[in-house]
Formats: sequence, C-alpha cells, structure tokens
Amino acid sequence: MDKAEFMDALNLIEKEKGIDKEIIFEAIEASLVSACKKNFGSGQNIKVVIDRETGNVACYAQKTVTDEIKDEQNEILLAAARVLNPNYTVGDVVDLEVTPRDFGRISAQTAKQVVVQKFREAEREILYNQYITKEREVVTGIVQRRDRRNIIVQMGKIDAVLASNEQIPGEQYNFMDRLKVYVLEVKQTTKGPQIFVSRTHPELVKRLFEQEVPEVFDGTVEIKSIAREAGSRTKIAVYSKDKNVDALGACVGQNGYRVNVIVKELGGEKIDVINWSDDPKEFIAAALSPSKVLAVALNAEEQSAKIVVPDHQLSLAIGKEGQNARLSAKLTGWRIDIKSETQAKATNFISEEPADAVDMEEAMDVVHMEEMQEEELTQE
Repeated sequence: MDKAEFMDALNLIEKEKGIDKEIIFEAIEASLVSACKKNFGSGQNIKVVIDRETGNVACYAQKTVTDEIKDEQNEILLAAARVLNPNYTVGDVVDLEVTPRDFGRISAQTAKQVVVQKFREAEREILYNQYITKEREVVTGIVQRRDRRNIIVQMGKIDAVLASNEQIPGEQYNFMDRLKVYVLEVKQTTKGPQIFVSRTHPELVKRLFEQEVPEVFDGTVEIKSIAREAGSRTKIAVYSKDKNVDALGACVGQNGYRVNVIVKELGGEKIDVINWSDDPKEFIAAALSPSKVLAVALNAEEQSAKIVVPDHQLSLAIGKEGQNARLSAKLTGWRIDIKSETQAKATNFISEEPADAVDMEEAMDVVHMEEMQEEELTQE
C-alpha cells in the first residue's frame, strides 16, 4: 500500500467507522517510536512525525541544548546546535532527523497493525454502545449451546451468558429455542462486550407485563412490587391512580389472555396479580390470595402482621412448603404469622374483632385467574 492509498484508507475508515484519523496517526507514531528505539537504543529520546497531508514519516532524535555534555545520547552542545539554527539557546530541544533507510517498510507494517487494532477497538466500542442501552431490558435471544453449566444465548452479533444461577429450575434449553431474557449487565472487555442475562430476575416479569399490557407500558397502571420464586410462582401488586382503570383487570386481560401469555413465556410459572393498597391490612390480605382473610393485626414497630384465616384455608394461606406466606411477606415487606380461626380463638392470637374491610372480591379475582391459567395449560 503506497502513501496515497494509505491516506485514502484512513479517510474511508474515519467516514464509515467514525474513527478519528488523528487517533490513528498518534497511535502509529507511538508504535514507531518503539521501533526506532530498537535501532538507536532505548535510552535515547525519539520522536516520530507523520505528515498529515502526504503520509510521509520522519524519525527524529531529540537532544537538549547544553554548555557541557553529560549525556551524549540526549544532549548537544550549544555551538553545534547553533550551526543548525543560530536562535537556539541552552535548554532548547533540537530535533535531529535519524530516519532509518528501511523505515518506510517498517512504518507501513506498523501502520497496518495499528489500523487493524484501532478498527477492532472501534468495532468493540460500537457494539458496546449498542448493547449497553439494553441493560435492564428484556430482549429475545436464541439458544446456541451449553458451556459447562451456562447457556450461551445469541443476541444479534453477540453471545450472552445465561449462568446456571440465572436459569429457571427445571427449564429445558434446546438449540435454536427462542428465549426472552433480562439483561443484567453489559461489560466492556478487551475481547469486546460481554453480556450477562437472567431468566429468574423479578424484573423480567415486570418487563414482560410492560410488553404485554399497554396500560403498564404507558404508566396508567403501576407495578408497585414483585415477589418471585422463579419457575414456581410470582406475586405482583398493581395500582392505578386513574379510578376509571381496573389495574388488576388490565393486567389479567379478557379471560386471562394477557397474563397467560406471560405464564407461557415463563414455562407455566403461576402468577398472582393483586391490587396494591396503601392500607397495610388490605394489602396484606390481598397478598395472601387465594386464601380468604378474616382478620389482620399489625405491629408497626416490628413490621409484623398476625393473620387469621378460616380453618379450612390455613394450608392454602401458608401454601406448599410455606410458599404463599413467604411470597406475601416479600411482596408486602411485612413479616407474617398465620393462624386458623380455631387456633386464634384458643390462644387469644388477636384481641380485636375480625376485620370486615378485607376486599374479598380481589382474592376471588385471583382464584378465578389461576383457574383460567390452569385450565388453558391443561388444554394445551
């Protein structure tokens, strides 16, 4: 490649890849300084200059003007300097051209290496800038392979890592499966962007609702909190400031259609949608759906709640292996202690009268929604 072709190539790279020519010139000059020092010794001050218009390369030994030479490699006597330019004084730096005979070949090889390196760096930067905007978002990827316990998911030009602890328990990942994943982090590395994704993060559920429910996407319905045990069950509390909008109904959809789309995407994971309330008693009672709640007593200092449920619904309120109570506690932020009506009376568990302000219709909505989910999954 001659100098004209090299300059044309730099102009093209600057235009198409957005790499400033000056950055490339400076990188080539720095690399050529190292090459020159191999010829003249590492202790010598070397400067390389590339003409920005012609591409010509020159190598200079830099020497400081002095009255008495103590370092022959880096100093020059005042008298000798003034032969070159009578205006030099002690302390000035003189550039003496020492361009090696084969420097053109060396500079051409170095220039090629630098351009390739800068090209790769620019590609990595472009990709990083493209994918960093997807952090904390949901994207669709395609399963490529298994790497030990990790799953490699193709996301456009980059493969993302779905680590074992971010995989839904029991979920199967087969080659070319399409997956929706939550982008946890995008890192810039020397080999390019590295992306880590999740199928278990609670925000995945939130983003899926944003995609599926227009009212959530536009902010009409707000998701106040989420509690999730990936692959098994999720509870999500929703609220709308607009009294004309049924937040729970919007998220569930007609005949449960909207929520069932999300359930299918998560491999049949059950989703309880409940109405959020700023009244802790109402909120906790709704969170324990599908169980009915007879009474709620709060201890604000300890952020704990005592719950009374009908005798025949104690196991339903607690849930299999305590899951319903555990998720309700996560969702509301209150520690929950549940007793049946008979147990409560026998131990004077709650001294106040049973609360009649608990919204039973909300609980029944969730029961109905779950029935629809199970019915549809059974039909499939």
